[in-house]
Amino acid sequence: MKRLRDFADAHLRIFDRPAPPAPDAVQSVHLIGICGAGMGALAELLQESGYAVQGSDAHYYPPMSTRIAEAGITLLQGYDARRLDPPPDMTIVGNACTPTHPEAAYAREQGLPQLSLPEALAHFFLRDRKPLVVAGTHGKTTSAGMLVHALQRAGRDPGFLVGGLPAGGGASCAAGSGPHFVVEGDEYDSAYFDKRPKMMHYRPASAVVTSLEFDHADIYDSWEEYRDAFREFAALVDPEGLLALHGGDPHVLALAEHTRARVATVGLEDEDIVARNARAAPGGQRFTLRAYGREQTEIFLPMSGRHNLLNALGVCAIALEEGVTPAQIADGFASFAGMKRRQEVLGEANGVLVVDDFAHHPTAVRETVRAIAERWPDRRLVAIFEPRSNSSRRKIFEEPYGEAFDQADMAFISAPPIRHNDQASDLLDADRVGERLRRRGVSASIWPHAEALLPPLLEALQPGDVALVMSNGSFDGLHGRLIQALAGREPAPSRPA
Repeated sequence: MKRLRDFADAHLRIFDRPAPPAPDAVQSVHLIGICGAGMGALAELLQESGYAVQGSDAHYYPPMSTRIAEAGITLLQGYDARRLDPPPDMTIVGNACTPTHPEAAYAREQGLPQLSLPEALAHFFLRDRKPLVVAGTHGKTTSAGMLVHALQRAGRDPGFLVGGLPAGGGASCAAGSGPHFVVEGDEYDSAYFDKRPKMMHYRPASAVVTSLEFDHADIYDSWEEYRDAFREFAALVDPEGLLALHGGDPHVLALAEHTRARVATVGLEDEDIVARNARAAPGGQRFTLRAYGREQTEIFLPMSGRHNLLNALGVCAIALEEGVTPAQIADGFASFAGMKRRQEVLGEANGVLVVDDFAHHPTAVRETVRAIAERWPDRRLVAIFEPRSNSSRRKIFEEPYGEAFDQADMAFISAPPIRHNDQASDLLDADRVGERLRRRGVSASIWPHAEALLPPLLEALQPGDVALVMSNGSFDGLHGRLIQALAGREPAPSRPA
């Protein structure tokens, strides 16, 4: 992670912050950048807990604006330092804020009590709870959501904050009344005045590390620096707790050397928590759960893909540690509808099934494409991808993307958007990705943006296809526009067998 003193504006980032008042001494809270997924969820938690909450953002729109309004939270459009006068008891600064942000700068200059999102979550909600933290490069949201659901089905009523919404309906956060609090442990930085990963603030009683692979190249300068963040996280896990690690990943397994907690390995071979006889089943997959040398129960997981199987095993390790029975775990998994934007079926129009996924890292793209191909083996798979995030657009991922679509029949790729502070030498060349895919036998085409991509995509799609749309953003509304266009066109004859 970058050190505060290495920034050109370090004098604005390094300052004395007053000690935060105790939670019971706080009445009013102002959140700067409230419409971010994490900030909005934190605002809901604070409102649910009885605080008077308001927040500001430059732009707001559904679904977050609707959720915030329904929670009774005051939502203020645009930024204005006068909103902090008179000052709230606590100001929470989103990590999108820069040191010169008008409200963040005012809070600093006036010496107001202020916290980052992860600091605030720990301060208000983790003090007297048992934090169960899910970390890793991939699979955090799904694993955390699965753990929440399993605990809920077992009657534990956990508190939680997860970076996504359940596909079957429900919230991404709740205060809960039970002893546990499930947190998705993000390795991204905390605030302009705190460049530590968010996960470092969560005081893990027990934790899962799902996977470990270089990511967030805009934040971490090297693979070693990225790996160091997880080593430090592993060292934080309570010595009385459990650290669940993917035993088939040597980088994840190496974290066992950096923790004082007990370690449980999960995997498909000889690990502590194992899936035996894993096989595809209608709507997902089945396996026999084996824990510490003993068969426990038969489980149906309504999700496809090896990565989701491993996610489930990490959840099993923590759930068993917390006294959830194998039968309760099986019940929780069978009724888990997944998370929105994770292999989420949006609908079927004119014979084309449209699936949405958040995948943007090359490994996530590869595993998602593979899982969809396994789930619908009799359908042609058309993958549509947008490298949108700061990390996914990096040149370092150019070659891996060129190998990530092997299980797809066709690939439509949108060129990465160019932003004002981008350096051309750092950005991946989408045309080179396309060339590599075509050499590997995948029919691939590259388009400058969603608007240009949609017409040829519609021309290519035929009844019986699966259209897998992958982006960590909105893809300029491509999902909805695709379904609408498919529904409105004349029915096409099915392809000959």
